[in-house]
This record gives sequence, C-alpha cells and structure tokens, in this order.
Amino acid sequence: MRKCFYRIMLVFLVGKALPAHSQVDPHFSQYYMHPTWLNPALTGAFDGNVRVTGIYRNQWNNISSGFKTPGVSADFATEKNVNFGVSVLNQKAGDGGYSYTTAYGSLAYTGLRFGVNGTQRIVLGMQAGLVDRRFDRNKLTFGDQWNPITGYNPGSTSLDMLQANSSTVFDAGLGALYYDGRANRKANVYLGFSASHVTQPKDKFIGEGDAKLPIRYNVHGGVKINVNEAFSITPNALYSRQGTASETVVGAYGQFRVAATTDFMLGANYRFKDAIAPYIGIMHNNLIIGASYDVNTSDLGKFGGSANAFEVSITFIGKKKGKTNVDGNFVCPRL
Repeated sequence: MRKCFYRIMLVFLVGKALPAHSQVDPHFSQYYMHPTWLNPALTGAFDGNVRVTGIYRNQWNNISSGFKTPGVSADFATEKNVNFGVSVLNQKAGDGGYSYTTAYGSLAYTGLRFGVNGTQRIVLGMQAGLVDRRFDRNKLTFGDQWNPITGYNPGSTSLDMLQANSSTVFDAGLGALYYDGRANRKANVYLGFSASHVTQPKDKFIGEGDAKLPIRYNVHGGVKINVNEAFSITPNALYSRQGTASETVVGAYGQFRVAATTDFMLGANYRFKDAIAPYIGIMHNNLIIGASYDVNTSDLGKFGGSANAFEVSITFIGKKKGKTNVDGNFVCPRL
C-alpha cells in the first residue's frame, strides 16, 4: 500500500503541474554544466571553439521509479559576432509513462563590447525548437477509480478524460548576459537573465480552457575570484520561477590546479527549503567530469525516505591548435 500511495502522489504531482500553471520544466543541481538550458546567451561562452556536454539526473528513484533526465548539447564559438548551438533534453517521470522532451537551436550575438579591448560584454541570445510531452494513460490511476471500501478497481472507467495523450508544440526563449572578461583581475563578474516558453504554447492535453505552458524566468550570477595562480573560488546564485513554483539556489565551488593540465573542483549548492548538493569534479586537458548528490532537507525527504537525487556530467571543449581561445587573452565567464 505504501508503494502504491507513492505512485499515486507522484502522478498527482506531475498532473497537477498542468492546470495549476506550476513548474513543468526539469531542473538540474549542476545547472552550470548545462549552460544553454539555463540561458541561450551562454551559447559559445567558453574557452575554445566547440563544446559538447552531456548531463544525467536521477531523482527520487525510490519513489515509483522517480525522474530520469538526460540532456546533451553542442555549441560553437566563432570569430564573428555570432555563436550557435543545439540541445536535446528528455525527462521520464515515474510509472505513469510521462515523458517530456525538448529540442532547441540557440543563437547568441556577442557584438556588444566595451572597455579596454572590448573585454566587457553584453550578449543577447535566443533559442527556438519543439517541446514534446506524452504519457501512457494505461499506466495511470485516477481518484474516481478508488472505492473507500473495496479499494482500487482497475476495471472502473475514469471520468478524468484528457483531449490527447501527446502534444508537440513550437517553443522559443530569450536571454541576456553581462560578463567581465578582463584578464589578470582578482575577480570576474557575470550576470544573466533568461525567459523560456515566451511563446506560451497552448496545453494540448486539455480540450477546454486557455491553459498554456507557463514562462520560466531565470536570474543567475556569480563571480570568479582568483585567489592565486593555482586556486580560484566561484560563488554563484540562481533564482528560477515558473508559474507558481520558484527555487532559489546559492553555492560556490573551488578550483585547484594540481598539475600542469589537471584541475580539481569541489563545492556545493544549497536549494532553499529543498536540498543541499555537494559537487566534485576534475578537469583534465579539454575534458571536465563532474558529479553531485542532492541530500533532501524538505518534508518530502521525511515522507519518502531517502528522496534524493544524483547527477553526473561530462564536457569536452575542443580548441584549434595554436589558440588558447577565440579572442586571445580573454577570460570566459565561469559558472
């Protein structure tokens, strides 16, 4: 009965997101490792020519199969004023057969430069693509299929009818970013803002009403503090809001130079009223590998036992021979 109750609650939470206009989109503890998902203005903002990133999140696995969210992206920095990229993300939720998939192309304009050698920048970004959501109705149970005396009756037909079991819609988002790329400074600041689902595509699951996919707003920022040539620390923060749901994240990570081509990273993020996520990572040559584990601090952790999550990420950054970065002596924003 306890497992069945968890399944019901998980399906209820997923379904509740649609008519209540609450959070629909997945989220990551390592949001800085999937930058184009956070803000399209971060497209091409790295020290190199091409960046390929993969991330995988497994959340609440002990509660009805939980949420599994893989994402991949590739973005390219050019010597012009435009960077571009692509990204794909999929989330599968619980035993209800719910699936959420996005596929976007992104573009960032980097021509707004000022300061000495144009190393302070304002970047404008946009993304466009498709959002596909679907579920398997045969795997769901509904409240009117439960009898207070006899319990669940799988042969009972539910009156909770939806218009469709799948929905694919066009979607678009916008973003802006400021960062200080001046080299040889003690601190380099960045600040960004993005809005996803600005087209507010209609919710095709519901036959009546004007339900739409709510806009997701993100405000993020931080500062890379260069303590010395071998060590830096980067405090960072994120505020995200979608419909009636919001989250606030603060954290920091340190980066230690342990060899000529190897850095070690250690840090943590705290998501208010939800979880703390320690992070560990290693950067070797052009490869970055990271892992984090969410320790739930909310009431859900008490209700669902160890309702935690883990993430792993891998990033490859390719560079042309003879170049340290596209713009020479320049510090890219470090998330």
